[in-house]
Amino acid sequence: MKYDFTTVMDRRGHDAIAVDVIPYKNAKVKEGFDAIPMWVADMNFPTLPTIIDALTERIGHHHFGYFKASDAYFDSIIQWHRDRYGVDGLTSGAIGFENGVLGCVASAVQAFTSPGEAILLHSPTYIGFTGTLNNNGRKIVLSDLVRDEDGVWRMDYEDMERKIRENHIHCAIFCSPHNPAGRVWERKEIETAMELYKKYECVVISDEIWADIILPGHRHIPTQSVSQDAKNRTIAVYAPSKTFNLAGLVGSYHVIYDPLLRDRVAKVSEMSHYNMGNVLSMHALIGAYKPEGRQWVDELCQVLGKNADYAYGFIKSHFKGVSLAKPQGTYMLYLDCRQWCEDHGKTLDELLLAGVSVGVIWQDGRPFNRPYSIRMNLALPYSRVVEAFDRLDRYVFNA
Repeated sequence: MKYDFTTVMDRRGHDAIAVDVIPYKNAKVKEGFDAIPMWVADMNFPTLPTIIDALTERIGHHHFGYFKASDAYFDSIIQWHRDRYGVDGLTSGAIGFENGVLGCVASAVQAFTSPGEAILLHSPTYIGFTGTLNNNGRKIVLSDLVRDEDGVWRMDYEDMERKIRENHIHCAIFCSPHNPAGRVWERKEIETAMELYKKYECVVISDEIWADIILPGHRHIPTQSVSQDAKNRTIAVYAPSKTFNLAGLVGSYHVIYDPLLRDRVAKVSEMSHYNMGNVLSMHALIGAYKPEGRQWVDELCQVLGKNADYAYGFIKSHFKGVSLAKPQGTYMLYLDCRQWCEDHGKTLDELLLAGVSVGVIWQDGRPFNRPYSIRMNLALPYSRVVEAFDRLDRYVFNA
């Protein structure tokens, strides 16, 4: 490989909550073990060099005054969507800066729903969605994803329709690829969902921040690409932050083709004056969306695919009572530990703390709306993934 995905980085003390924070009160790593960050969704790989180059060049100009998004910024996004997702016809007019995906979710929710109004989400659910909706006084209605006979997460369209109808829902949040399930939706699945949203006149907020993290054998289908109606009823949100680990720079963007949707989202975001671009995040995106970035992402997905194959196989063969679906995208695992906890007379809290005690810093999955669940981040060098599962095998699940 051209790029480095094997170096074990020491991020301690360098503004990284992944390694500086243990997300449990009074939890400690035992002496003799180092911490392996496998909780918050950021990556433990060195940054793409062209991003560093772009930032260094811009910093060298020694001024950081007011600015507007450049043609190079819009052209980079348009070319990336054409090359990576097969999108034609995207123009700068449909693209707008967002101060984070959840900032756009908040603006869209305020633009198209009223306080107390119901919004449909799938469960398990990204905790950022539920937090944003609760903070904005909206009613959350969950439609459970179900695992089929092959263990693959699927949408339950009958349940979705019933809940949309009974709750008079006209806004839905769609996550593609899905976090935390790791599902990369097939075109027919998206088409069916969008036909349902069309039937009930739902505005769709489509979080596609994971669009580039697609594991081998799968392909991302943009929600807006499945039909003309989907194109015009969808507020899609993207970012280089998950792809290139740039969350600390803050720089998402929306793609909204319909002028009515676009103008109303823009009006809400402008009212708070929060939605102002960052000149460094703009140049980071330009540096990321270069040809070198395409190769870097291709290599990254190969690395993540190897990590996912190893972790999935190890869990299936070593951790009796733990169930999971094999991820198709993202770099997260979502474990169901109910049977293991019942068989061993343990609570999920006891299991979580047992992992942390040997340095495996994983994430409580219950806030994602599944009991007995744990979410694990696989975006770290393969050697660390192997070490983490060896510790879990020897000291936790089969102690």
